[in-house]
This record gives sequence, structure tokens and C-alpha cells, in this order.
Amino acid sequence: MSSKILCIGELLIDFICSDINSNLIGGRNFIKKAGGAPANVTAAISKLGGEASFAGKVGNDPFGLFLKKTLEDVNVDTSMLVLDNKASTTLAFVSLESDGERDFVFNRGADEGLSFDELNENSIVSSKIIHFGSATALLGGNLKETYFKVMAIAKERNIFISFDPNYRVDLWNGRIQQFIEISRKCLKYSDLVKVSEEEIKIITGQDNIESGIKKFHDLGAKLVAVTLGKEGTLISNGEKIAKVNSIEIKSIDSTGAGDAFVGACLYKIAKLDDTKKLVEDFDKMIEITSFANKVGAIVCTKLGAISALPDLDEVEIYR
Repeated sequence: MSSKILCIGELLIDFICSDINSNLIGGRNFIKKAGGAPANVTAAISKLGGEASFAGKVGNDPFGLFLKKTLEDVNVDTSMLVLDNKASTTLAFVSLESDGERDFVFNRGADEGLSFDELNENSIVSSKIIHFGSATALLGGNLKETYFKVMAIAKERNIFISFDPNYRVDLWNGRIQQFIEISRKCLKYSDLVKVSEEEIKIITGQDNIESGIKKFHDLGAKLVAVTLGKEGTLISNGEKIAKVNSIEIKSIDSTGAGDAFVGACLYKIAKLDDTKKLVEDFDKMIEITSFANKVGAIVCTKLGAISALPDLDEVEIYR
């Protein structure tokens, strides 16, 4: 049986301003990085030795080709990565000022144009797990329609569905209610939902995390994982709830840690004979979460997202 994990969503370029305490008006120096949460998840899975596939769209331009190569260099299957001859690759420009404020400009391009008929349906339905972890897919365009069509097919075929809403305040400014409504719609499909403490409070309107988790289950989520940074992860199957500790590390850069956590979870879940029975095996979920916490923590000890991802041998070194 296939252990393939398909991730669908955006793949883009993050231009990070490297000038200290500068906004985008004054910034002159930018570092080009591969970005996109679902793409990061595929890379995490593949680096650990899993079988990962990515579905999305980039421009048939130097940036798109760079992104394609970045995934292929870590053995991600890019057969459903579409190169668009008409639209440019999506770009994000970010700078950080000394007061912690972000200056952010988002130039959306090819990623929103992914239509369902550009994908291979046989490849979709042969996946063991499908992960929906996009910051931009819920914004609109063809990608949003494709997202929900694939989600409906996965539900119909009893494929394990993973969802991470990946809230980005810069993208949803003035549209927070829309984000809440769409995220809640996704929860009814989801076998596993990974959220941050901030996201669960936004989506449910509950200040208490455990009340928020209960609301997630009421909305249809089977398993819920709330990442708490260095404090670990709170997990629930609707009947039991537990906090799983992380490992102690010296954090340098937390970029991509959440995506690494998701990738590590899915890598382990794909090894199960029956993914759907995980909801009944809370001890196994604790074991998987402990492994994923470790992978996410290791990423924080290095700079970058994909470049910081560990392989299985490196994970085994940490105790």
C-alpha cells in the first residue's frame, strides 16, 4: 500500500530584508528564500525518508524554476507542480523593525491559478494522507476551489486529512471573519488539525485553550494538536487530552518549525497500517507528537526553513 503524502497549496519566494531595523522603503538588501507552508511540509517528510508529493503552481520563470529545483533537491515529487507561462511566481517581501513590527508586501501570482483539471486525480486518490496547510489557498482564486474539491474527494475516499490553517495577520487584515468561517469549514473534513495557541483562539473565540479544543472537536476535527513553542504541544482525541513536552534547545531561528512539526507527524502517521485508527490510540499519538516536537525543535537550532530540516539520523542523536 502506498505511503505517499500529498501536500497542496502555495510555493513562493520570500524576500527577507537583511538590513537591521529597516522597513521596505529603506531596505536595500534582501535574501531569497523558498517559502510556502505546504511545500515546507513536503520537504520535512522527504528529508526524514518519507514519500512526499507537492501540488501547486508557480510561474515558468527563474523564481519558479528555483522553487521546483529546491523541492527536487530534497526528493519531493513535483509531478503536480504546474509551471504557468502567463502568471509570475508569487512573491512576499518582509522586513523586521526594532520594535518588532513587520513591513510586508505580498505580490500574489501563479499560486492562486491552480485548477483541479491541472492535477492528476489518480495520483490524488492513491495518496495515503493529504495535507492542506496553506496560508494563501483560503484567500480565493482557482486554488481555493481546487483545495475544497480535493478535500471533498479525500473525505469520500476515506483518505487521512491533515489541516493547518496557517494564519498570517498580514494576509487577512480586515478579513478575519472570512478566515474564521473558511477554517471552520475545513475542520469538518479533518482527521488531524495542527494550530497555534493564537489560531485556536481566533477560530473558536475561546480564550481557554481546552475550551477551544472542545469546539474544534464539535466542529468535526478528530485529532487536535496545539503547538505551544518551547512548552511542547497539547494534543486531544476528543476523549483524552495531554501536553507532550519538547526538548531543550538553544533557539536561533524558529522559521519553519511548525511545518517541520507537521511533516514529522505525517511521516510517522503514514507508517501506520490504518491511519484512521490513530484517533483510538492515544498513546501512539503521544509517541508521534514527541517525535514531531523534537524535529520542530531541531529546526529552531539553525537558520532557514528547508535548509534547517533534519534527516532521521540527526533526529536520533537528540535525546
